[in-house]
Amino acid sequence: MIVVAGEALIDLVPERTSSAAAAGQLPALRPARGGGPYNTALALGRLGSPTAFCSRVSTDGFGEALLEGLRKDGVDTALVQRGEEPTTLAVASIGADGSAGYGFYVQGTADRLFTLPPSLPEGVSALSLGTCSLVLEPGASAYEELLRREAARGVFTTLDPNIRTGLIPDADAYRARFHGWLPHIGLLKLSIEDARWLADSEDAGDVERAVGAWLATGPAAVVLTHGGEGLSVRRQDGSVISVPGERVDIVDTIGAGDTVNAALLHRLAGHQALSAPALAKLDEAAWRDVLGFAARAAAITCSRAGAEPPYASELA
Repeated sequence: MIVVAGEALIDLVPERTSSAAAAGQLPALRPARGGGPYNTALALGRLGSPTAFCSRVSTDGFGEALLEGLRKDGVDTALVQRGEEPTTLAVASIGADGSAGYGFYVQGTADRLFTLPPSLPEGVSALSLGTCSLVLEPGASAYEELLRREAARGVFTTLDPNIRTGLIPDADAYRARFHGWLPHIGLLKLSIEDARWLADSEDAGDVERAVGAWLATGPAAVVLTHGGEGLSVRRQDGSVISVPGERVDIVDTIGAGDTVNAALLHRLAGHQALSAPALAKLDEAAWRDVLGFAARAAAITCSRAGAEPPYASELA
């Protein structure tokens, strides 16, 4: 079983209609289930991987809808804690190219009060973390403790920082904390934009050196997403393997990176590579298969509104 730990929230997504734009009206906002870890868990369930979600979710109507969405796609919710506090809201803005930006309403919300679970189920093969859950206290410290505990007992761990700068009051402190996580991470996946932010540089050479330094600290591999240009992986031996993106008509990019997370885990499980030693031994052909599968899955997500990852049947 793969356990995905982190926030579940509601995205308020603008409905883009020509009539509203012509009239100068504000767009209507459509609530959609979201949150990076939530989307990752949902995508894993749709791909057919046995998956459990570990979080703290509100008992309000939004929280009930979030859990129902997971259950519908076969995700185990036994590890979900509940609270009466409201659900976190993220207001999305969609650029002309389909890229998404977010503003967050996080004060006093349920997912921030996550506490360390006493144990994870037997047979957990991987733990995936990232996004807001590793920023917002006091829950961030509990998720960090979960990461360290499970890595220490041999669980394969993956991290997608999925940087949301509006939620990070001290960039240098976050970067230092990020470096502290790396010795406990088996696979690091991040966008090229996040890599630049974490490297604190737009220079390609600086980013490349930063990725090399991150690899030297712990992860067996670093996967970078390059938007429509595709994906690449840098391995411990310094080699880089790249695959192109799949060309589609983009509606928006909401959930695309989360779909990549899920697709990587799902396909790596198929190659029996959910461990740092197995990942280090994965050959080029296998990596091309894994990255290509993730690119196809992300393209399908980008072709429809909101975080709607594909089912296994759509990738057959």
